Amino acid sequence: MARKPGKQQNFNVVVVGQSGRLGYEAVLFAASLRHHCPDFKGRLLVVEPQAGPLWPNDPTMKGPVREALEALGADIVPFQSQHFGADYPYGNKIEMLQALPKGEPFVFFDTDTLVTGDLTKVPFDFSRPTASLRREGTWPHPPLYGPGYSGIWKALYDRFDLDFESSLDLSEPDEYWKRYLYFNAGFFFYTCPHAFGAVFLEYALSVKNDVPPELACQELTPWLDQIVLPLVIHKLGGGRDTLPQGLLDGAVTCHYRLFPLLYARESDQVIEALETVAAPNKIKKVLKTYDPIKRTVYQGRGHKVRALFDQNNMPRREQAIRNKIKSEGFWMR
Repeated sequence: MARKPGKQQNFNVVVVGQSGRLGYEAVLFAASLRHHCPDFKGRLLVVEPQAGPLWPNDPTMKGPVREALEALGADIVPFQSQHFGADYPYGNKIEMLQALPKGEPFVFFDTDTLVTGDLTKVPFDFSRPTASLRREGTWPHPPLYGPGYSGIWKALYDRFDLDFESSLDLSEPDEYWKRYLYFNAGFFFYTCPHAFGAVFLEYALSVKNDVPPELACQELTPWLDQIVLPLVIHKLGGGRDTLPQGLLDGAVTCHYRLFPLLYARESDQVIEALETVAAPNKIKKVLKTYDPIKRTVYQGRGHKVRALFDQNNMPRREQAIRNKIKSEGFWMR
């Protein structure tokens, strides 16, 4: 059962920032957090991979982006990539956890997220982690002659001595992807980042370096973090239903992914929230130096994208939305 609302909790909010797109998104995330959560008492931690052997190009944020984050009250926390780096940047969200304050509850968000409501009102039960259920059945893709979904997922649970049966959603049919615990890694939370990160790293490296035979036909890139995340959450006593529906990925946050997708499929309220927090001159001066934000948000291309779709009758698959935007010449990353 999801936790009922209670007194305000203290926790840290965490995103990964680095040079390029993620830095600009981090500024927008920070601005949206400050605008919609004026009573937030925790720390906003922007963790940043450092230059090193696994990053042939320096990934650190520079100049105006860094200054904007600091002006918004963010603490920039460096970390060293030991296992993933540029070859698998999604591994940042695994490795950065050890750089966070030990024993302090945290909520991690992908930088391509907007805070659109009061995060302090979300009744997190930090002892029962979960992650985003706004996802498609992107992994696995069972081969024609097997193993199927059950065989693939059970092999992973068996690898780590986890109870497979208790992870299943028995309201969904056998061999349908939603029956199996699967999340988007756009957010997750727990009582301690070090405890979560230790399990996350152990499981990710085990699968990466010693692929179970049942996964021999499966793509691990870019899905590795999302393959092992359900196992971590199950191991730590979490699951699907530890948050009320409709808050994260709903009334309080929006994981928009890319700006053309935001304008195509998100609500009018999300677009209003984006344009409101992007409007102040000190924010605009920084964000407009990034072309996708400049053109899509400030030059009105986003509203041209929105006009291509009936928001009450959107294509079911994201790829169809992307294809339509690309065909009209409005796609930007």
